[in-house]
Amino acid sequence: MPHPPAVEAVDLVKTYGKGNRAVHALRGITFHVAPGTVFGVLGPNGAGKSTTVRILSTLAAPDAGHASVAGLDVRRAPDAVRRALGYVSQRPGFDPMATGRENLMLQARLQAVPARQARRRTQELLGRFDLLEAADRLCRTWSGGMQRKLDVAMGLVHDPRVLFLDEPTTGLDPQARRELWDEIARLARNEQVSVLLTTHYLEEADQLADHLLIIDDGRIVAQGTPQALKAALGSDTVRLELPDRGQAERARAALGALPGVSGALADETAVSARVADGVDALPGVLAALRRAGVRAGSVAVASPSLDDVYLHHAGRRFRETVPDVPTASTPGSTAASASTTAPTSGGGGREQVQA
Repeated sequence: MPHPPAVEAVDLVKTYGKGNRAVHALRGITFHVAPGTVFGVLGPNGAGKSTTVRILSTLAAPDAGHASVAGLDVRRAPDAVRRALGYVSQRPGFDPMATGRENLMLQARLQAVPARQARRRTQELLGRFDLLEAADRLCRTWSGGMQRKLDVAMGLVHDPRVLFLDEPTTGLDPQARRELWDEIARLARNEQVSVLLTTHYLEEADQLADHLLIIDDGRIVAQGTPQALKAALGSDTVRLELPDRGQAERARAALGALPGVSGALADETAVSARVADGVDALPGVLAALRRAGVRAGSVAVASPSLDDVYLHHAGRRFRETVPDVPTASTPGSTAASASTTAPTSGGGGREQVQA
């Protein structure tokens, strides 16, 4: 008999505001998370990822639909749901003027963990996350990677079976990000913790998720394993970078007229199209561009990536944006509305040539 889902959401709807000012954060999403797996929710900022997590963690109520965590209804048993899960938000949750050990002990007591068990669990988590050496220093002196590890440890201090991680690696350097990925994967693999991870990093979703939900504008546009989603495209991708939109549109038309080319799309000054074999198709692509009087800055051939999956289902390229999240060393600050664009990734080998 199959195990019941660790997390289940059915037809969730959430709208903020009314009339012309209404923001439709969720438009009826349904999914379930299998026990002991990492379930990724991928989407750009504003797609509905954080709203989903807030509803599942009882911090917001859906306008319609229902959800459960560890078999507990989030509306009917919110207190029990909070005890059953660990929640790590986008923003730092620790006290920068306390030590790492003090933060973990305080969190354990807030979760009603008995004192002796709290001390044992605190020591265990400090060791697991390689924080023992800094355990009795004030957290404001820690690096960003160490602080984020502490946030995750605090979410685990009461030994939950379900863990929600909302954009857990935002702002971390590549090494700290990969260290946290390794620990998240170990939690699911070795301890059977069910992890729901929201992210706007394509590589993070590709590396970590056993099952992936791609969400855009409050709707699910695709779901499955990262490997299955990429394999379903069944073709290579040719990508062009053009000097301006006019040339991009001419290049799109030129590629679209070639036999064996499908799904030619222009997005700003970039053009992409699917072909059965990118290397074999490349001479014909370059010849078509010359006939159209188009000179591309670069032409790349790649096997399918999550960026291609998103483009195929959402009709535009995925753009990773990194929010300016305040650090714990500046308590009381708020996130800036500005964001910076980070390069996309997400699987797929690539061969690039200058046109």
